[in-house]
Amino acid sequence: MAKCEICQKAMQSGHRVSITRSQVSRRANRKWKANIKKLQIVEANGNVRTIHICTRCLRSNKVKRAI
Repeated sequence: MAKCEICQKAMQSGHRVSITRSQVSRRANRKWKANIKKLQIVEANGNVRTIHICTRCLRSNKVKRAI
């Protein structure tokens, strides 16, 4: 799984807890995947390169997209 090159966001792991939620509830391993996109950006010196970036960093204008 790719990782965001701006904020280093990647896959997170945890437990899926059963619906009953009793004191001895069952737990199963689970993974949450970050919403990572692959796109081209323009660097400060004008070069265009391809990076993996999460949608939160893309939405907050941390990079400039190449068109």
